[in-house]
Amino acid sequence: MSLPLSPAWGEPERIMPENHWDWSIPVPFSQGWRCGPFVFVGGQIALDENGDTVGPGCMETQTRCVFENIRTVLAQVGAEMRHIVKLNTYYVCDEDGETVRERWAQMTKVRLEFLQSPGPVGTAVRIAGLMHSDLLIEADAIAYVPELMSQQ
Repeated sequence: MSLPLSPAWGEPERIMPENHWDWSIPVPFSQGWRCGPFVFVGGQIALDENGDTVGPGCMETQTRCVFENIRTVLAQVGAEMRHIVKLNTYYVCDEDGETVRERWAQMTKVRLEFLQSPGPVGTAVRIAGLMHSDLLIEADAIAYVPELMSQQ
């Protein structure tokens, strides 16, 4: 059973910023979608527009790049970081003990530069690896932007 579109929301809007990183092979994925007052930002990684890793081996540099990429996707439809209500972060750390906490702290220090208080609900998941062996972090987000409804 399919649900009808809300007349107030209209059609979803695909978000594909110019000069943004892209996948290394042709895929139908999107950087984001605006659906009414919601903006869904797909997993952002630390790649530049040429597909090269930004800051190999440096969690802080890669986290900053990932969050700048999230900001870029949001800005395409007039949203800002303050609109994020849900944040999922996946970070690579195959060490144990204090190293895990240190890696999380490096990532979180930079994340907090981009997020206001009160912040979004969030999940941080430690993983074994990402699509490129030198990537250390990936994050996706959901933003709620009620102001977008007046732009319909």
